[in-house]
Amino acid sequence: MTRMPAPFIRGLVAVLALLALILAMDTLRLFAGQQWLSSLIGIETQYFYALLALLAPWVFITFPSKPWIDWPLALAFVAILLGFFITAEQALDEAWEFAAPPLAVSASLALWLMLLEALRRAAGWPLSLIAGAFSVLPVVTEFMPGPLSGLPSSWDETASYHLFSIESVFGLPFRAFADLVIGFVVFGVVLQHTGGGQFFLNLAFAILGKQRGGPAKVAIVSSGLMGSMSGSVVTNVLTTGQLTIPAMRKSGMAPHVAGGVEACASTGGVLLPPIMGSTAFVMATLLDIAYIDVAAAAALPAFLYFASLYLQIDAYAGREGVVGLAAEDIPSLSKTIAEGWFYLGAFALLIFLLIFLQQESIAPYYATAALLVLNQFSPQHRLDVSGAVDLMYSVGKLLIELVVVLAGVGLIVGSLSLTGLSGTLVNDLLSMADNDIGLLLFMGAVTSFVLGIGMTVTAAYIFLAVVLAPALVSQNLDPLSVHLFILYWAMLSYITPPVALGAYAAASIAEANPLQTGFAAMRLGSVIYIIPFIFVLDVAFILQGPWYASVQVVAEAILGVWLICAGLQGYMAGLGRLDSGLVRGLISLGGLAVAMPQLNWVLAQPPSNIAGLVFGSGLVCVALLLRRYQTVAA
Repeated sequence: MTRMPAPFIRGLVAVLALLALILAMDTLRLFAGQQWLSSLIGIETQYFYALLALLAPWVFITFPSKPWIDWPLALAFVAILLGFFITAEQALDEAWEFAAPPLAVSASLALWLMLLEALRRAAGWPLSLIAGAFSVLPVVTEFMPGPLSGLPSSWDETASYHLFSIESVFGLPFRAFADLVIGFVVFGVVLQHTGGGQFFLNLAFAILGKQRGGPAKVAIVSSGLMGSMSGSVVTNVLTTGQLTIPAMRKSGMAPHVAGGVEACASTGGVLLPPIMGSTAFVMATLLDIAYIDVAAAAALPAFLYFASLYLQIDAYAGREGVVGLAAEDIPSLSKTIAEGWFYLGAFALLIFLLIFLQQESIAPYYATAALLVLNQFSPQHRLDVSGAVDLMYSVGKLLIELVVVLAGVGLIVGSLSLTGLSGTLVNDLLSMADNDIGLLLFMGAVTSFVLGIGMTVTAAYIFLAVVLAPALVSQNLDPLSVHLFILYWAMLSYITPPVALGAYAAASIAEANPLQTGFAAMRLGSVIYIIPFIFVLDVAFILQGPWYASVQVVAEAILGVWLICAGLQGYMAGLGRLDSGLVRGLISLGGLAVAMPQLNWVLAQPPSNIAGLVFGSGLVCVALLLRRYQTVAA
C-alpha cells in the first residue's frame, strides 16, 4: 500500500512541479517575452536534463518503497542528471551518444537501471519489463531470430545512446511532453481542483437528468469531458463514478450496467477533443502536424462513439423502463451556470487560442491563468495556501508519472532506432500480411489491443506508431487515420474482458460482478470496435476530403449505429421492444452494412456505400416484416 506523503514531501513535490512549470513557460517566453531560468540553458538537451531532474527522480518519493532505498535513489538520479546537464555541450561536440568517456558510460548505465525501476513504480511491472527487454535489444540482437535481428551494440554503446542521443529517452515522446503536454496537464488538474468536475456534472444533470435513463446519459457527458482532461480512464472512473454510478442505480439501472456505462464514458473521454489526454500531443509531434489537426480529425469519430453510447442507453432505458431523476434531485440550470460560468469561459478561451489563433503551445497556460484568477471570485472553490499546495502536488504527481512513462517508452524507441529494427519490422509485417490491407488492419487491431493490456495507452500507441503505422501507411492509407486507428484499439483493453481495467474499477463502485460489468461495458461500447475501421477506410470521416463526403459518411454512420444499438438492446424508438433474436440480429447486421464504408482497396474506386445502403436496408426491411408477422401470429 502506498503511504500518504508527509507534509514535507507534499511541499517538496509542489515546489518541484512549480519550478518545472516555470521552466517550461520560460522556454516559451511567456514572461513578458523574457527568459530567466532558460537563459542558463545553452542547448536543447540541457532543458531536457533539467526538466527530467525536476520530475523523474521524485517518483521514488511519491511511489515509495523504503526510505533508505528511496532517498538515495532520488538523490543519485538528480546528481547524475546534474552532471549530464553541466557536460551537455561537451557531449554534443564530442558525440557522446556513440563514444562517451568511461565515467559518463557508468553514469548512463546507472541511470538506465534507475529509470526502469522508476517506470516499475509509476506504471507497474508489465511496462517496466517490456521496456527493459526492448532496451537491451541492441546488446542481444545478434543472437535473436530473423525479425528481431539487427545491428549489434555493446552495453556501453547502448547506454550512451539511450542517455545522450535525442532518439531514445529524449526522443519524440519526451519532446512532445516538454513542449506541449505539460501545459494541458496543468489545465486539466486545475480545472478539477477548482471544482470544474462538479460543475460539468451538475450541468449534465440539469440538461439530461429528466430524460429516461437520465443519470446514465449524464455519466456519458460528464465522464467524457473529465476523461478528456485527465487522460486516465481508471482515475476518471474512480472520481466521476462515485457520483454517477449511485445515481444510475437509483434510477433503476442494473449495477453491472451502471458500471459498464461509466467505464465506456471514461474510456471515450481520452478520445474526445479538445484535450484528448497526453497521447494526442505525442501523435501531433510524431506526425509533425499541428495539434488542432489531430483534434479536428478525432472530433467526428468521438462524436459517433458518444452518440452510440447515448443511443444504447436510450434503447436500454426504453426496454427496461428506466426513468429519469425526480425534479427535486436535478440542479437548477440557471443556478449551475451562474455559479460556474467561468469554467465555460476558460474552455472557450482555450478553444479560441487553439482553433482560431493556433497557439497550441501557450493556449493552456493562458486558459489556466484565466481560470485561476476567475476562480478566486468563487466563494465555494477559492484557493487558499493549503489548497494551492494540494493543487501543485497533484500537478507534480501527474507530471512525474507522465515523464517517467514517456522516458521509459523512449528506451523502446531508442533500441529500435539503434538496431535499425524499426524499418525491418515494418517489412516483416508487410511480408506476413502479403500486402493484404484487411489482414494488416486485423493484425494491427489485435496487436494494439494486446499491447494496451500490458502498457499504458500512450506507451502502446508510441510503440506501434514506430513499428506498425509505417506498414499501414505504405499501403496508401492516410497517416493520421492510421495513428488514430492504433490509438482507438489500444484503448479497447479498458472495456474488454478478461482485462477491462476501467470496467473492473467501475464494478468496485457499483458493487457488481467485475466480469459481468466488463461484458456489459463491451456490449455498450461495441461500436468503438467498428469506428476505427470506418475512418481508416474512408478518410472523409476524419475530415480529410470534401465536406459533402464527410456529411454523407457521418449520416450513414449515425443511421447504421442507431440500427446496431436497437438490435443489441432489443428496443427501437417508435416500435418498442424487439424480442426475437433473429430480428435483432438482422437489424444489427443491416446497421453494420450501412455504417461501414465500401472497401475502396477491394473495388479500386472512391468510397461509396450504395451497395451497403441497399443491402443494409434490405436486411432491416426483412427484419421488420418478420417482426410484424410474429406479432400478428402471436
